Amino acid sequence: MSAAAAIRLQEASASRGGRLIWSGVDLTIAAGEFVAVLGPNGAGKSTLLDVVLGLLPLGAGRAEVLGTGPGPATARQIGYLPQRRSFDDGTRVRGRDVVRLGLDGSRWGVPLPDRFSAASRRAAERVEEMIELVGAGAYASRPIGTLSGGEQQRLLIAQALVRRPRILLLDEPLDSLDLSNQSAVASLVQRICRSQGVTVLLVAHDVNPILSYLDRVVYFAGRRGLCGRPREVVSGPVLSELYGVPIEVLEASDGRLVVVGTPDPPAHHHARHDHAH
Repeated sequence: MSAAAAIRLQEASASRGGRLIWSGVDLTIAAGEFVAVLGPNGAGKSTLLDVVLGLLPLGAGRAEVLGTGPGPATARQIGYLPQRRSFDDGTRVRGRDVVRLGLDGSRWGVPLPDRFSAASRRAAERVEEMIELVGAGAYASRPIGTLSGGEQQRLLIAQALVRRPRILLLDEPLDSLDLSNQSAVASLVQRICRSQGVTVLLVAHDVNPILSYLDRVVYFAGRRGLCGRPREVVSGPVLSELYGVPIEVLEASDGRLVVVGTPDPPAHHHARHDHAH
């Protein structure tokens, strides 16, 4: 396996509760790539994230993450943003304190004030660095419950980045955001890939808001998975092969892809996917 590969699967199969999710999957994701994970409900998008995190062992084949098998050592080098977390309007925790939880959330007690601890000062500097990276400086001191969905999502991405991960896993970060915020978050993630050298896997149902930002996609359907350039994979011949039925992919005048013939097209939003097994 190539040392340049951040994630690689070879002839990989995964199951949940005795049910086969996908099998025979081969994919290689290079360091610093921005990759979308697509497919219908239950096809195995979040299953891939669980394999990368070391939470789900493969039933067959081989997985490699950062040059070794997935597990606790590699998980410490992965930032993870799970499916959409909602904050009640009355949540009074400041945005920058939510980001700080990415450093201190697993520890007991309250961090020492910055003036008393060099470690706390370094942590505070790192938090501010990430807040600026995601462009959240103007509202990071406000209660997170008062922020818009897009503003909250930027701060949660900062939280996932605060430990300087080499891989960032984002599980439906665009869910419930309007189109302008979807595009803004996708642009932010691409910039993080380029400037920080972080490999990003972003689970999505609709490829169109992020299409122009992606390096490649992984598409799961019919218990199989394929990886390639977006317009190579999201194409009639490839999707017809995956679904086992005729699929046509049309390109609109504005560049959007319209999938015709699949029972669960990638441009259709769903509330949840394969966590509902």
